[in-house]
Amino acid sequence: MHSKFYRGHMTLLPVPAREGVSIAEAAAATDVSTHTLRYYEREGLMLTPIDRASSSHRRYSDADISWVRFLTRLRLTGMPIAGIRRYTELVRVGESTVPERRELLVAHRERVRAQLDEITASLRAIDHKIDIYDKEISLS
Repeated sequence: MHSKFYRGHMTLLPVPAREGVSIAEAAAATDVSTHTLRYYEREGLMLTPIDRASSSHRRYSDADISWVRFLTRLRLTGMPIAGIRRYTELVRVGESTVPERRELLVAHRERVRAQLDEITASLRAIDHKIDIYDKEISLS
């Protein structure tokens, strides 16, 4: 983040050029839509309330962006919103919930691995069919 300097009494104090990024910039940085960011906030999936500029526009911190990226990974791997909400609640509680958070993620990982096994088997079937077509084409 760029800084400007404020000349006070005998010191130069760094002053952030701005706090956080806009919702459009956060959407671009996380590869989700602005609608999705608003939805995550509305559903209570953000760790902390999103800061607002004096103009009342949302300002996303680096931590917010990192969190959205992680939420996106959970969603892309099929974790339901209820599971993400539970995980978020546990993180908010603090360190005492680490074992429960781990358990939640281990269970999710097992579901993802099962999905990967199914996808891998399907990919093998598709590859087999393509091989059959390749042989038919080469014989004609």
